[in-house]
Amino acid sequence: MIIYKPTPEIKAMTFDLDDTLYDNWPYIIEAERGLLDFIAKEYPDSSNLTTQDWQHFKRQALRDDPQLFSDMGDLRRVVLAQGLAQSGYQDQALTNAVQTCFDWFYYERSNFKVGDAECQILAKLAQRMPLIAITNGNVNVEKIGIQDYFQKVFKASRKMPMKPHPHMFDEAAAFLNIERASILHVGDNLEKDVLGATNAGFSTAWHACDRPMNIKNEYVHVLPNVEIQQLDELLSLISS
Repeated sequence: MIIYKPTPEIKAMTFDLDDTLYDNWPYIIEAERGLLDFIAKEYPDSSNLTTQDWQHFKRQALRDDPQLFSDMGDLRRVVLAQGLAQSGYQDQALTNAVQTCFDWFYYERSNFKVGDAECQILAKLAQRMPLIAITNGNVNVEKIGIQDYFQKVFKASRKMPMKPHPHMFDEAAAFLNIERASILHVGDNLEKDVLGATNAGFSTAWHACDRPMNIKNEYVHVLPNVEIQQLDELLSLISS
């Protein structure tokens, strides 16, 4: 553990999910690849669409509606609708196709389990204090096996802009109803998590499981209270 700033007594913790508790990208990449195969098989009129075509639809959707930056689910639905509509699907057939494709992707995107070691640590923490998840993504926390550890899960959406915007941190603080400095936010991203939580008045712990942790290689806006290489180091921050 590296201590950058004094940490108050910790009475609750909030957690980022993707790339903090598990390496997210392998599952996303595999689901993205599989979705293209699924679309080509189930909706052959769309089989001529390339990866570049889908990227174009995504960029266009974000230009047309910047709020989609905060809602990965809505963004995917809009992109699917654009691609399938361009391929000739219309009306109820289009609606059904979009939902079917979205459901397939969402299942595969969450088709894994968080490791036993991480779950054991979350279980120990949850016995001592309330835990809340704050994520910019939309993983199915029940499917990946961590729902029971969190009293609340906040996911970015049109109504709750993604971190580092303060909205989800404010919602978490209101739910917990304790002094903000006594809430420790744990996350991998030094902008979205550490900066966002710091601006919201939280204490912060930087932990990334998807890459070597070397703060010299990161774009640093503000230092966290602590840097932890192993998740179980959080246990040492709890008062006995």
